[in-house]
Amino acid sequence: MIRLLAHFLTAFVLLGSLLVSADSLAQVGSPSSGRPPIPGSAVDKVELLPGSDSLVGMTIPGQVVRKIYNNVRFRQKGVLLYCDLAIQNATTNVIEAYGNVQIIQGDTITVRGDTMFYYGNTRQANVRGHVSMRDRKMTLTTAQLEYDMLSGIAHYPTPGRIVDKENVLTSREGYYNTRTKLFTFHQNVRLVNPKGTLTADSLLYNSLTRLAIFQGPTRITNKDGVLTAVEGQYNTTSGISNFQHRATVETPKYRLTGDSLYYDNISELGIAKGNVIMVAKDRKAVITGDHVRYNGKAGISRVTGHPVAKSIANEATKDTLYLRADTLFSYDNKLTNTRRLLGQKNVFLYKSDLQSKCDSLIYDMADSTIYFFKKPIVWSQNKYQMEADSMRAIFKNNKINTLFLKTKSFVISLDTLKNYNQIKGRTVTAYFTTKIVSTTVTGTSPSGPKAPAIVNASSSVSALATNIPSKRVLTPKSGAPVSTTVLAQEQTVIDRVLVDGNGQSIYYAVDEKNRLIGLNHVESSRMNIEFTDNKVGRIRFYGHPDSQLIPPKELTPDAQELDGFRWREAEKPTKNQVLWLETPPTEQPLIRKPLKKKTTIKPLAQKLVQKGNN
Repeated sequence: MIRLLAHFLTAFVLLGSLLVSADSLAQVGSPSSGRPPIPGSAVDKVELLPGSDSLVGMTIPGQVVRKIYNNVRFRQKGVLLYCDLAIQNATTNVIEAYGNVQIIQGDTITVRGDTMFYYGNTRQANVRGHVSMRDRKMTLTTAQLEYDMLSGIAHYPTPGRIVDKENVLTSREGYYNTRTKLFTFHQNVRLVNPKGTLTADSLLYNSLTRLAIFQGPTRITNKDGVLTAVEGQYNTTSGISNFQHRATVETPKYRLTGDSLYYDNISELGIAKGNVIMVAKDRKAVITGDHVRYNGKAGISRVTGHPVAKSIANEATKDTLYLRADTLFSYDNKLTNTRRLLGQKNVFLYKSDLQSKCDSLIYDMADSTIYFFKKPIVWSQNKYQMEADSMRAIFKNNKINTLFLKTKSFVISLDTLKNYNQIKGRTVTAYFTTKIVSTTVTGTSPSGPKAPAIVNASSSVSALATNIPSKRVLTPKSGAPVSTTVLAQEQTVIDRVLVDGNGQSIYYAVDEKNRLIGLNHVESSRMNIEFTDNKVGRIRFYGHPDSQLIPPKELTPDAQELDGFRWREAEKPTKNQVLWLETPPTEQPLIRKPLKKKTTIKPLAQKLVQKGNN
C-alpha cells in the first residue's frame, strides 16, 4: 500500500526540475529591502551611454537632473539599463525609466517592465507593470518586482507566475536570495504540470542543496490520488522526502496516514511512523501500527508497534475480523494484484464467531485462506475448540467453511448438556455450515400478563440474518394483545468432521428427551462424524473400530477425557485484547496424567454378548 506514495512524489521531482533551473538567477541581484536611497554615498555613479536621441536638462535647485529620450542606455557595474524615456538625477543617483524598460545582466538574465525606479546608491530596481524576469530555462511574470543587488534578493510582492518547459508555478508572493540560493514562495502556492498539481501555503527551495521545504498545509493531486501534509521536505537530488504532522496519501482504493512519512524515490523505501493507518477501501481492510517500513521493489510492508489488521467480514452486520501480532508483513503480488498478510509471533485473531491464537499466521487474500502455524488453537461459537500442529482455514462469504487440521489434531465440542465431545487423529477436516437461530421474544400490553419466551429450532439458510416482523397474539387468560418479535441470528456451526489416521473419539449419547444414555469411546483409523444441533448425529467408522459404551453410573473423570484434553476457553482472545487494550492471558501448562497399564477396549457387540450370557 505504501508504494503508492511514490506516485505522489512525481510532483516533487518535476518541481525540482523547475527550481534547479533557477540556479542561473544567482547573478540577478536582490529583493527589496525597503530602504530608501542614500544620497551622497561613495558609490559608483550610473553612467549614461551615448546613442540616445536627445537630452534635456531640468532646473531643480541644488540638483543635476536631465531627461533623456529614445534609445536610452545606462550602465553600472556591468548591468545595462534600457528604456524609451528616462529622468536621471545625477545628484541622488536615481533614475526613473519609462517605456520598454530592460535590465540585462550578463548573457543570462533579462528583466522587462513598463516603468522602473532605479536607486544607484543602493543598487535597487523597482520595476512595475507587465514585469518579466527570464533566464535560459524559465520566465517569471508579475506586476511588480523589487530587485536589490546589494543583498542579492529579488522580491515580487504581487501574484507571480513562473513557467518552464513542463511546469507552471504561481504564488501570491515570492523571494529569491541569489547568495544562499534560496527561493521562498508564500500564499496560494500552486505548481501544475502534466502529471499533477501541488498546492501549499508556502514553499522554500535551496538550489545549492536541492532541498524543497513545505510549511503549512500542502496538497499534491495527480491521476493516482491525493497527498496532504502540514510540513515536509523533498531532496530533488537524492529523491528522499519527509512529511510531518499527520501526512496522508489517498487514492480511490487506498489511504495511508501517519504522524510522519519518509520515502526514498530511488530505492523505493518508505517509512511511516506514529499512529499509522493503512486502509484498503475496496477490500474494507485496515492495518494500524506505530511503525511501517515498505520495500517497493520487493513489494513488502512490515508493521510493528501494536500492529492490528481489520477486515469487515459482513457489511450487513458490520462483523469485523481483527488480527494482531508482534509483527505484521504484507506481501504484494504486482502481477496478480493480490496480497498475502503474515503475522509473526504472538498472533491473536478475533471475529464474533471465531477466535484463534498461534505463533505465526498467513492470510492469503486471493483465495480467502488462513494458514495457522506453531501450536495453533481455534475457538468457534463458544462451542468448539480445535488444536493441531498446523491448520488451514478456508472462508466463503467471509465465514469459515472448512478447517484442515494436520498432525496431533484434537477437536472438542461442548454440547447443550455441557459435556465435552472429543475427537483426535492424525489429520482432521471440519466442515462448517451457516444456520439461522430464531428467537421469539414476547411482551404484553400494559394490562396483560407476560407471556413465556419461545425458542424455535435452527434451520439451514444461506441468507443473511434478518428480523422477522412483529406479530400480535392473544394470551389464553386475559385475551390482552401481546407484541411478539422474532429475532433471527446467523451462526456458523460444525456440520461434519472427517478423521484420517489414529482416530479416537469420545461422544455422549442421549435419547429423544435429551437424557444421557452413556459415553461412547471409539478408536478407528478413519471416522466420519455428522453433527445435528451441536450434537453428534450419525457417525461412521472404517476399518476395524474398537468401541465401548460406558453407562452414566460408571463414568469416571479419566474415562471422560482423551489423552491431552484441555478446555482452554480462558485463553480465548477477546476483541479488546486483539486491539491491544488488554493483555491476553498466558497459555496454561498441560498436566500429564500418570501412565496407566494399557487395556484393550472391547467392542460394544462383544460386551453385549458377555452381558447376555451372564
